[in-house]
Amino acid sequence: MQLVPHDAEDARLVLGRRLRRDEKHPGIAPDLEGKRLELLKEIVPRLSAVAFLTNPANRLHVTSEKQVQEAARALHLRVEFFPTRTEAEFDRAFQAIAAWRPGALVMLADRVFLHSRARIVEFTERSRLPAVYAYSELVEAGGLMSFGPSYPGMHRRAAYYVDRILKGTRPADLPMEQPSKFELIVNLKTARSLGLTIPETVLLRADQVLE
Repeated sequence: MQLVPHDAEDARLVLGRRLRRDEKHPGIAPDLEGKRLELLKEIVPRLSAVAFLTNPANRLHVTSEKQVQEAARALHLRVEFFPTRTEAEFDRAFQAIAAWRPGALVMLADRVFLHSRARIVEFTERSRLPAVYAYSELVEAGGLMSFGPSYPGMHRRAAYYVDRILKGTRPADLPMEQPSKFELIVNLKTARSLGLTIPETVLLRADQVLE
């Protein structure tokens, strides 16, 4: 059976390296988590502490945490990781985050978090925490913003690879592609509810702005 990575997380596990640089969203950080920190710093200039929602069962998060620490040092931010493996652990994680009193939240990419997006967005609303997510679905559910690869585009490329393999192409002859398109989605209604003004520099880079 052949494995065809179909999203950024699968691809990074296979490649074991950072994603291709995205020219539309330049900055000091070459990785997704670092760029999410940069976005928060642009929106909340006085930001000093950021909580990260992570899943220790996700092997990618081990690498992500190292990248986060590097970016945080460059941005002069304190970061703390709050592990959550299952839906049953969310309440404990939310209580720990609230006790630490960060200025913002970053949610790493994970299927458990995607499926529990309503609970996560409700927590950030209740806690009045600016947050950046890995998936656009959380912004559509009321979250502040998301930044990540274009998943529909990646799924189409995965389908193309499956088609090539089924037609007889050897998997070893197909190049491993990294994501080349990243999408920034901003929810202005949520920004207003948090008392935030999204800088024009961020809005101009946004692929979609929800009113």
